[in-house]
Amino acid sequence: MIRLPDFELRRPRTIEEAAAWLATTPSETMLLAGGTDLVPNMKRRQQMPKTVVSLRPLAALGRIHRRGDGLAIGATVTLTEVVRDASLRAAAPGLWQAAAQVATPQLRNMGTIGGNLCLDTRCTYYDQSYEWRKAINFCMKKDGDICWVATSSPKCLAVSSTDTAPMLQALGASVRLVSASGERTVGVADLFQNDGIHYLTRRPDEILVEVQLPNLAGWRSTYWKLRRRGSFDFPVASAAVAARLSGAGEVEAIRVVLGAVASRPLASPAAESRLAGRRLTDEVIAEAADAAYAVAKPMDNTDYELVWRKKMVRALVTNALREIRGDDVRQARLSLARQGL
Repeated sequence: MIRLPDFELRRPRTIEEAAAWLATTPSETMLLAGGTDLVPNMKRRQQMPKTVVSLRPLAALGRIHRRGDGLAIGATVTLTEVVRDASLRAAAPGLWQAAAQVATPQLRNMGTIGGNLCLDTRCTYYDQSYEWRKAINFCMKKDGDICWVATSSPKCLAVSSTDTAPMLQALGASVRLVSASGERTVGVADLFQNDGIHYLTRRPDEILVEVQLPNLAGWRSTYWKLRRRGSFDFPVASAAVAARLSGAGEVEAIRVVLGAVASRPLASPAAESRLAGRRLTDEVIAEAADAAYAVAKPMDNTDYELVWRKKMVRALVTNALREIRGDDVRQARLSLARQGL
């Protein structure tokens, strides 16, 4: 049995109290929501905070409500609650698809939207027990000074494996961050950076309290995920697409974001430019899929061979765009779920 290290647990009554505790020693304090990421990491000695501040007691963070002409999702809303919310599914079906494909029902009952957004980056050499990592002399993400994925790399290449972040970025969502010194709102696209260690731009003293969705009237969205098993596994490649089409079927606006092929969700402006103002014909979709394929640079740090993962980006984007077009893609989804079986 792998046991948790010693730590002090604090249960604040207000967001302000949580922010004040976090501000005291931000480098030694971590936030706990569902715990599906933090607790295993603590057991493996990947993260060892001296203080853990639980956000569970803060009822204000656990609801979904309208905000102007958009929607606001509290950080501790569980992924199960996201999946079950009818208004959210109607406004953003892609987010519903992404949340519904995270882990298992039991883990979705505990895992939260805020926790999935801030999910620690993953790597074959990092996501092992302390003893295993010690035996190979650790890596630069924790306790070492080398990236075992690419030994000459000056930075960590651990991969972003969150399902909801690529979709929220494609939807143009933003997050509200609160600290003892104030609050700020940043786009999900600006919440991440391509660094396996410092993958978030959220400061250590800030709490992600809310996800904000804009008015999505007229927008279509979808999320496609590649994983070894049809349930449970983290993505090894994914594609999130949100688009607004004209009455004639031309693309008025579109965002294409790839997941699990970098240390952050990766937008593909080249794919978007090939789609803007054009109808989603098979030829146009193929051009965009090729552009997305070109930008994807997966590393050998997770399941499947990296060359095949990169090739599958083309298939993921193709199927996503066909679904946006209105095609019946149920058979394609079933085929994808069987890829690793």
